[in-house]
Formats: sequence, C-alpha cells, structure tokens
Amino acid sequence: MQTRPTAIPGVLLILPKVIGDARGFFVETWSEQRYIEAGISGRFVQDNMSKSARHTLRGLHLQEPNGQGKLVSVVEGSVLDVAVDVRVGSPTFGQHVAVELSADDHRQLWVPSGFAHGFCVTSEHATFAYKCTDRYVPEHELGIAWDDPDLAIAWPTREPILSGRDRSHPRLADVPRDRLPRYVG
Repeated sequence: MQTRPTAIPGVLLILPKVIGDARGFFVETWSEQRYIEAGISGRFVQDNMSKSARHTLRGLHLQEPNGQGKLVSVVEGSVLDVAVDVRVGSPTFGQHVAVELSADDHRQLWVPSGFAHGFCVTSEHATFAYKCTDRYVPEHELGIAWDDPDLAIAWPTREPILSGRDRSHPRLADVPRDRLPRYVG
C-alpha cells in the first residue's frame, strides 16, 4: 500500500497493492495496522454503500457534531470524489481536493472529519463504498451547495441528478460558523 498526500494536509490518496493474474485480482481494502501507520487512525463504526447512475451527484455532506472521517472507494464504475475543508480557522478553509476513483484502479481517498464530502458518477453507473468513523446522526447533518461558486469545484456535469435535499443546501458562506467544525492545528 502506498499513500500520496493531496493539496490539503490530512486528505490522503491511498493506492492499495493489487495482486492480479489470469483469474482476476486480490486487494486488501482495510488493515488496521497498515492504515494507522499511514496516518489514518480512528475506529470505523459504520460501512455504507450506494449505487448511482451517470451524472448522479451526492453531496456535499458532513455532520457536526459527531463528525465522520470517511475512507471511500469505488467497487464498480468511476466517480469524481471531492473533499472540502469546512473547518473554521483552518488555513485551507473552503479549499477542496478532487480525485477520480474507479473500480479499475482500486484507489481510496481518506476524508478526515471536518470536511464536506461528495461525489459525481462519471461511468454508466457506480457502486460507492465508504467506512465511517462515527455513526450517522440525522439531526447533526449539514450540507453545502454542490455548485457554490466560492468553492469552484469542476464537476464533470453541469446538470447533475440531485436529491431534493442536495438541491437546497446553502453556500458555505451562508452556513453559520457555529454550526461548522473547528480546526485544531
């Protein structure tokens, strides 16, 4: 397993070792000790999976309190995956990392707690999996507008398929600062 830092400290791109032959492949998607050594600590308490059609955009989501770190990957298809730093006081507040993840490359992205997360499906359909460091608490959920011009995310579609909830999220500048996570540097 290799890790690559991204433009925002703490957000890591993970390249698991893939062993392949004529039968197919084998990849280790989680090993507590190896991931701790790579800087991904914390206990995972919930696993989620979704399947979506091309141009479906899910996000940008987070929860505060009970922030969730997420280890994300694609089981089938491909997505553009995005992590936005929304930690008040962070030197990278409002900046984002966007990476292509696919079932073919087996890459993972570590999105620490304190980041809004979203993805857009770039293949015909995609099955997306993520491990979370805290449970889902609906009353603590927050959302940021996927098309917030201040974030300037280059999504792969101008007309995404959105849930009603994802259509109505506010811009980051309009979220009360006391509702956002704090940067601890």
